[in-house]
Amino acid sequence: MRSGIAVVGDKDSVLAFKAIGLEVFPVSNESEARDTVKQLARSYEVIFITDKLAKKIDNLLVRYKARPYPVVVPIPSAEGSNGFGIDGIREDVEKAIGVDILFSREDK
Repeated sequence: MRSGIAVVGDKDSVLAFKAIGLEVFPVSNESEARDTVKQLARSYEVIFITDKLAKKIDNLLVRYKARPYPVVVPIPSAEGSNGFGIDGIREDVEKAIGVDILFSREDK
């Protein structure tokens, strides 16, 4: 049975989510992030992960895109965003409708 929302990332980035009642899973490296996401995917509906870590384990996260659960959402870390999350949204929208209507770029 799936339930709840989990947040994965470096300690500084996830502690604020604990204050609002979400379950947090601080990790310190790519290997821990990969193992933690695999474990959480069995029981959580939504997994927020800092975009810095999401970019490092993108090859794992791709497998969850085709499934209804868990929904894995990259979020900015305490250091700020690296653009990975928003790039994924742009690609998904472009794939769905054939055109980049959200973030049209001049530099293509």
